[in-house]
Amino acid sequence: MTSDGPLVGVLAIQGDVREHMWSLRAAGARAVPVGSTSDLESVDALVLPGGESTTMSKLALADGLMEPLRTARAAGMPMFGSCAGMIMLADRIQDGRPDQETVGGLDIVVRRNAFGRQVDSFEAAVAVPCLGETDFPAIFIRAPWVESVGDDVQVLARVDRGLAEGTIVAVRQGSLLATAFHPELTGDSRFHDLFVQMVRQTR
Repeated sequence: MTSDGPLVGVLAIQGDVREHMWSLRAAGARAVPVGSTSDLESVDALVLPGGESTTMSKLALADGLMEPLRTARAAGMPMFGSCAGMIMLADRIQDGRPDQETVGGLDIVVRRNAFGRQVDSFEAAVAVPCLGETDFPAIFIRAPWVESVGDDVQVLARVDRGLAEGTIVAVRQGSLLATAFHPELTGDSRFHDLFVQMVRQTR
């Protein structure tokens, strides 16, 4: 971590906050937990971590954070969602609770727990061309998948498992980045490197 790196927050209401903070620091960012509106107003960008998407949604609403999150996203704050964080950034959810709310912004349809339950968790070497020639060691834990994307969404990675060959598991749309898997658990910081580069470009 460098003293002049972007200040990136990790939404700290539920999920694997600490692991994302470590990965962000390895990518050259200053990382802090975000648990309030004032915290959110102090950061350059935000990570929405893995966890349980319905719980995250309920807590964000209960803590008065959902609308500030939407406002920050609409104003152009870069955001990166992994697993449940991808669901939180999606505009549309399949198999979600009828009252489940999201931050939104990603023009995608995402299906919750698409690859199965905890026992169905798996690891896969995933090709991510924008990260280089070496496959990414993706970890899927009760993971979603992306069923469809809008015209402005860039598909970054697919996996030959699940819905069909080439199931979408990583996307980018403008200043928003999302993965169905947990890059923060791998020891490979390339997705966090990419996100920090995105943040630097908006500063």
